[in-house]
Amino acid sequence: MDLRWPKSKTELEQIQRERKRVAVERAMQAPFFKHRLGNIHLEKLDDEWRRIPILTKEELRQIPPGRFHDEFCIQPRSAAVEYWRSGGATGRPLFYPRSAEDSEWGIRAFERAWALIGATAGDCAHISFPLGVHPVAHLYARAAINRGIGTVWCGAGTNTPSETQLELIDHLKPTVWLGMASYGLHLANLAEAKGFDLNNSSVKKIIVAAEPLSPVKRKKLEHAWGAEVFDHFGMTEGAFVAGEGVGHHGLHVWADMFYLEVVDEKTGEPAPEGEVGSLVVTPLWNNCMTPFLRWSSGDLVSLSNKENKPEHPWSVFPMLRHERRTVGFFKVRGVNINHADLEDALFRDPDVVDFRAEVYDSGGNDVLHLHVEMRREAPQTVVETIRKTFQVKPEVTLLARGTIAKDFEASVKAPRFVDKRG
Repeated sequence: MDLRWPKSKTELEQIQRERKRVAVERAMQAPFFKHRLGNIHLEKLDDEWRRIPILTKEELRQIPPGRFHDEFCIQPRSAAVEYWRSGGATGRPLFYPRSAEDSEWGIRAFERAWALIGATAGDCAHISFPLGVHPVAHLYARAAINRGIGTVWCGAGTNTPSETQLELIDHLKPTVWLGMASYGLHLANLAEAKGFDLNNSSVKKIIVAAEPLSPVKRKKLEHAWGAEVFDHFGMTEGAFVAGEGVGHHGLHVWADMFYLEVVDEKTGEPAPEGEVGSLVVTPLWNNCMTPFLRWSSGDLVSLSNKENKPEHPWSVFPMLRHERRTVGFFKVRGVNINHADLEDALFRDPDVVDFRAEVYDSGGNDVLHLHVEMRREAPQTVVETIRKTFQVKPEVTLLARGTIAKDFEASVKAPRFVDKRG
């Protein structure tokens, strides 16, 4: 199957130059962009690119849902063949129409994702991403089918109960499991409680996406499943954007499909190569209906264009390192507590099975409240860990095993962190 890998950096740069102009030309057709692009000269696009305002999700939320198509889309409603829900745990969700050509390019990006991990027609994939208008599950599945890979379309726990999913893993013997890392840990906890030896199951590879994967969470997943974990990264406004492949060198960016920039959060100026900044993405091909132009993804990343060893066709691509989401922190009594750091601190304790974190106001004082499931009742160890790590003493409530998972299963993305201060 022709996955259209660019053969050199020169070819890759040529594709970007040509398709960036197409992206701007398409955006100019949308009423939303008329005032944003009125002074941009296409013949000087390389010089003027950074004058194009960065686009945020909050700006799109200002468009009334009933007018979104007329304001932002550049093809008639009759050209839409499906709608994709924008992910995220906060704010009003957005729904983007996709044309047949958009969908074709999206699936092509996901076909490369399967090549990245070395999957073949001999594999079978158990897909536990949520099934519905959020596109990630069906894109992985449709791309797998195109490559002759077997698929089990389970969806998340709301689509197929978690106990049934474990039974299917036992009966159907999939070799690859796909889902959010949090749900993978929930299945592992449930398997432990049910006496199912997930560590020695047929699953040998795991694909996770839709939430940041820290080294601590990766290690916990690999230990629980006895499988190799691959981290993938994408967004509804694009498709599959970057992924980890065999060799685990980092996240390879499909730079011929998406033009990526890393900018300073405050100034919007380019961040030096290799330094962390805010990710800005421009789809180069699947922009036939919704012309996202310099889209702020809400992620903090670094990008490197260093040459990779030419071991694979994707070696020509730059490498991305995902640090965290820009909105992923609590401020408690003047202390910034990054969600990923809090998760790592808790998951380093082997007795911690699962948790949910909340912050609320108590008479003018911020309170960090942790709801924790543990293998043994030792809440004081959690209190001491958080106090030493963040200089904040939390409230801790112990929960029965499986309590948190029931709440998580009802959500597209796990509501692990909740700020109740309004």
